[in-house]
Amino acid sequence: MGILFTWIIITIAIFVAAYLIPGIKVDSIGAAIVGAAVLGVLNALIKPVLIILTLPITLLTLGLFIFVINALLFWLAGSIIPGFRVNSFGSALLGSLVVTIVSYIARAL
Repeated sequence: MGILFTWIIITIAIFVAAYLIPGIKVDSIGAAIVGAAVLGVLNALIKPVLIILTLPITLLTLGLFIFVINALLFWLAGSIIPGFRVNSFGSALLGSLVVTIVSYIARAL
């Protein structure tokens, strides 16, 4: 039940990001659902490797480089899935922040 709830929250967060940020487009609910699934897989498999590889930069920036990693994974998810587009790195950075904030608020409730 926890994975399904998280998946629904991230799907809603992707829609919120697409509504708030002009550089993010979601064509259908199916694209958002697949986008949430791909984003979850990327965060589970690739993000830990990237964090370990970029540990010196992450320590040097006091952890702020993790925002860049999140944005890159969000941008990668947008480039993989048809119907879910992220136009630029700036849009990906803002989109990943919106998804993180919406997910945090939903889990807190």
